[in-house]
Amino acid sequence: MSLADLASISLSKEREKEVIDSIKRFFSEKLELELTELQAKSLLAYFLHEIAPFAYNRGVEDTQKHLIRLSEDLPGTCFQEPMTYWDAGSHRVRRKPQS
Repeated sequence: MSLADLASISLSKEREKEVIDSIKRFFSEKLELELTELQAKSLLAYFLHEIAPFAYNRGVEDTQKHLIRLSEDLPGTCFQEPMTYWDAGSHRVRRKPQS
């Protein structure tokens, strides 16, 4: 993932505020450190740049494995038996009634 890709990962202003508040709360309650808004925002940028790619890549790997499993079973889920017209019995040709 490049820096250009990270730029496309954006949070809404509301979501960013929630995450920053959560970071500040974590540092306050768990580490007894008070972060400023700017410090928390910088930490969020760091997390998105350094750590988020691990989760992103794992998601891509998991998706790839899932799609491979689905594609391996395509014949089982998408197979249509040919030559069954006469087996069904309900597909008999009706003759035009004679008048």
